[in-house]
Amino acid sequence: MHSKSIRTSMFSLVAAGVLAAVPALASAQKTVAPQREGETREVQLHALPTDGKMANLQDIVGKPVADFTLTDSEGNAHTLSEYLSDGKIVVLEWFNATCPYVVRHYKGDSTMNDTVAKYEGKDVVWLAVASGKTADPEANQKAREGWDMAHPVLMDPTGDVGRAFGSKNTPTMYVINTDGVLAYGGGIDDNANGRKDSPTNFVVEAVDS
Repeated sequence: MHSKSIRTSMFSLVAAGVLAAVPALASAQKTVAPQREGETREVQLHALPTDGKMANLQDIVGKPVADFTLTDSEGNAHTLSEYLSDGKIVVLEWFNATCPYVVRHYKGDSTMNDTVAKYEGKDVVWLAVASGKTADPEANQKAREGWDMAHPVLMDPTGDVGRAFGSKNTPTMYVINTDGVLAYGGGIDDNANGRKDSPTNFVVEAVDS
């Protein structure tokens, strides 16, 4: 991910009824030589916090994120640092199948699936995460199948990963560049009420930058 001018926007997190800033896009901290096929690279991440405190999302943008390993609704383990070591950009989507805003982005506007499809075959990994009481493998697998989701839903039953990333609402999106730095955290787009004909997709902007 290359450096670019920082652009800050404001959008309404209607799910929480608060106003939040779209954090600035962050550049990579170092330049890494291109990988050869099958080659891995070292990525420095933080350990997952154990204090149980909720991180402030705006405080962690532009910094290395916490590593984690979570199991998806089909029983497969996913480790963040392994994807980054393979040179992947990672998109995290905090997910709740009963949230009306999540439902709209899958069943109404198809924002999520369309954005996932845009990066099919590219070095981008998309992982949904269900935290706390929503981390029910059976319910989330049913949602995956019903909504034709090509990406997995990871279970975070303790909520530790959600707190480490400061995720308080769904859907909250995160884009992590190949150096393990959080380049973006916030909403999927500037269409909180679903009434815009041509919304700006903040995840696409961050990944493409």
